Amino acid sequence: MMDKRPQDGDITVQFYRYLWAYILVALSGCLGNVVDGIIVGNLISEDGVSAIALAKPINQFIFTMHLLINAGAGMLVAYAIGQKKIDDARSFFTRALSLSVGLGLLLALVGGLMFPNQTARLMCDNERILPLAQDYIQVLLIGNPAFILMWGLSTMVGVDGSPRLVSLAVIVDNVVNLLLDIVFIQWLDWGITGSSAATVVGHLVGIAILLTHWRKPENRRLVPVFTGDGLLVSLQRIINQGAPLAVASICLTLLLFSANRIVLSTTGRTGMFVFALCMNLLQVYNLFLSGTCQTLQSLGAIQVGKKDNDGVRMVIKRGFRFITAAMVVTCLLVWLYPQGIARVFGCDEPEMLTQSIPALRVFALSFIPFCYIYVLMIVYKLYGHHHMALFISFALSLTVIPVLWLMARTLPDWLWYSYLIAYLIEAVAIFVLHRATHVRFELKQQ
Repeated sequence: MMDKRPQDGDITVQFYRYLWAYILVALSGCLGNVVDGIIVGNLISEDGVSAIALAKPINQFIFTMHLLINAGAGMLVAYAIGQKKIDDARSFFTRALSLSVGLGLLLALVGGLMFPNQTARLMCDNERILPLAQDYIQVLLIGNPAFILMWGLSTMVGVDGSPRLVSLAVIVDNVVNLLLDIVFIQWLDWGITGSSAATVVGHLVGIAILLTHWRKPENRRLVPVFTGDGLLVSLQRIINQGAPLAVASICLTLLLFSANRIVLSTTGRTGMFVFALCMNLLQVYNLFLSGTCQTLQSLGAIQVGKKDNDGVRMVIKRGFRFITAAMVVTCLLVWLYPQGIARVFGCDEPEMLTQSIPALRVFALSFIPFCYIYVLMIVYKLYGHHHMALFISFALSLTVIPVLWLMARTLPDWLWYSYLIAYLIEAVAIFVLHRATHVRFELKQQ
């Protein structure tokens, strides 16, 4: 036993070093989303918070396009760089960059310029929220090339050896967004259009920072070229690589769209604001969840590479300990101060405030099984049980939709329990599938 303690201590130090670094990056994105909602709620109205939530499926769809193109291309670029095939790396980089800009411009033309009102009505059919949703969504769609390019360049610059520059760009992006929220909404009186415009400008600043990567001669491996494999061959390889992540993301897009429509049609504008509050609460949970999962993937993968079973178990144990502590603290705060959370987002309508209290408390409990299941998915991936990880990635999004629909039709007063019920069903399904397939958490020995 004595010989394991130094290893235990060393892994603990590494775990928290990775964890706080990843949480810092996740904190930027979390604060960007949550504080954006707080500013809009206080400077515009509760309906402004709902309008942003109703636009989330579009944002997630844009992110899906990024995953399909840049996640796959990023892996291919990394493989090529590792094999010192710089021409191939440049070719994949060029294809991904061109496809990102092309799809972004197409989406801006169709959704943002030709059919902006129809797109907004697809997301929202409440006449009181609709004008806000239209203003927000149109700017979001017109500026979407900046979204895809920001995320795509972040992937490529990270692969090319400058992760710190990516972190800086993401943090500055969100800071600029939040500062311009106040400038555009309050000082220039642009309303909710200003919130969407601030996000686009923030991404443009982030892109400018990422482009400084190419100022140094040693960072000019990835430059646009138009040689290598044929266009169709390159695109096929890029899409094949990015498809698994994109499929999981499109499932989340369907969940966001379906949940918004069901909640809005069942509970009206009051319930939609309450639901938007709960989704902002999820962002706080995701702050800790993202840090934990990325730490598990990075530090855990190192132990897997060493074929160190004990090391992998130590990393996983600390991951579950941390996420448990984070959930207990977050859940306790929500249960004690639900009214305070609602008021932070500008809620002053008595009916909205009354409905927010039980909903926030129920969702605070609902996200506990969600976090455990998500961490478990990473554990399955570490041990090479990809079928289980894939099952969870689909189930986390798709199980909620039928439960939410059924509760809206039969027990609308219990609608807020839908997520909790769905995640508990998933937990049982995972347990049954785990036992049925005789999965074991042991590293495969070569």
